[in-house]
Amino acid sequence: MTATKFYATGKRKSAVAKVWLSEGSGEIKVNGRPVEDYFTLDTAREIIFQPLAVTETENKFDFMIKVSGGGISGQAGAVKHGISKVLQVYNPELRGLLKKAGFLTRDARIKERKKYGQRGARARYQFSKR
Repeated sequence: MTATKFYATGKRKSAVAKVWLSEGSGEIKVNGRPVEDYFTLDTAREIIFQPLAVTETENKFDFMIKVSGGGISGQAGAVKHGISKVLQVYNPELRGLLKKAGFLTRDARIKERKKYGQRGARARYQFSKR
């Protein structure tokens, strides 16, 4: 017996995307809305569809995605990472294509924290000799 739904989590900056994959007609829902309604920027939609284009699996799977945190760009990156990971879970043979394209690597760049005694993460208070 094979599983009908597959799950993976994608992350980028402070955004987290929970992605469920099931075989279907290519419908992608993000937070209960169609992907075109949720991601209005063309570049964000292009980012999301990259793993499907590389693996040639457009219109084969339905995705249900819950995304939270971050902004539009970070959420799009998190969704791309989650879709890539869930495709690999579904079919391990796709790992080579996804890995070569760099879609399985989490972009770990996050905002640096502010340190105590400073104005920001790296900015110091101005030094006064007198």
